Amino acid sequence: MPLAEHLRELRNRLLKAVVAIIVVTVVALIYYKQIAEFLTGPVSDTVGCKDGEGLGSGHAKPCADFTANGLLAPFTIMLKVGMMTGVVVSSPVWLYQLWAFLAPGLHNHEKKYALGFVAAGVPLFLAGAWLAYAVLPTTAGALVGLTPENWDNLFPADEFFDIVTRMVIVFGLAFELPLLLVLLNFGGVITGRRMLGWWRGMVIGITVFAAVATPTGDPLTMSLLAAPIVVLYFGATGVALFNDRRRRRGNPDAGLSDDEASDLDLTPAPIGDIEQVSPSSRPNDAPDAADPGPTRRNGYDDAT
Repeated sequence: MPLAEHLRELRNRLLKAVVAIIVVTVVALIYYKQIAEFLTGPVSDTVGCKDGEGLGSGHAKPCADFTANGLLAPFTIMLKVGMMTGVVVSSPVWLYQLWAFLAPGLHNHEKKYALGFVAAGVPLFLAGAWLAYAVLPTTAGALVGLTPENWDNLFPADEFFDIVTRMVIVFGLAFELPLLLVLLNFGGVITGRRMLGWWRGMVIGITVFAAVATPTGDPLTMSLLAAPIVVLYFGATGVALFNDRRRRRGNPDAGLSDDEASDLDLTPAPIGDIEQVSPSSRPNDAPDAADPGPTRRNGYDDAT
């Protein structure tokens, strides 16, 4: 398609993805109190102040209470909770729209793989989002544990949901990395052997990414994010190696290097009769009938 058609297709796909996110967001806004309690519940159970341990109680053990600061804070919190829920719950729709935009550039045999990638991408994204939710109590405990004794600690709810949103999206997209590598391997861009050779750099890169992506940066939270991605990376490498092996069995020249020639069948074969052009049909600049010259087709010689 020309560039304008590609841009129009991209606009339509983005519009469908945004509509899906908006629809889920509107539904989430109706139930945002229940969703907010679901998100903050594990953290409150871990670091929340019990009865008699709140503000001004002089408690010795660090704890924290959620608070909404400002007149517009409840409305802002409602929007953040709704948007985060919309992005996560509508992930099957916008992941499918992403595939639908890329599908026209794939061969028919590659499209069936793309459907599998979409089917695997949604659970991976949701698994990353669930992991972010699961490490929230550990993250909050590490942060609150830094509070000096006899200090009061408050969690502004809007900042808390900012952290939750960032962790959910980052964890979910990070779990898509192995799927992207497998997609590149099936497309012939990278090989499994090359992916295996990258393992040291990938492990270091994933660890650095986990340190930047997690709010606390403590070793436990980093490991909770880095370890599953490393395992998924080696799993993707295994899939790529298996696919390369399958591809080599179907291609006898797959093991040849770029500067090595494959075996050619040089047995002569008849090419059939070549159509002769009568002298009367020759162009004005053609040789005379005594010297027919090269055989021509539609006024052009065979070399042309």
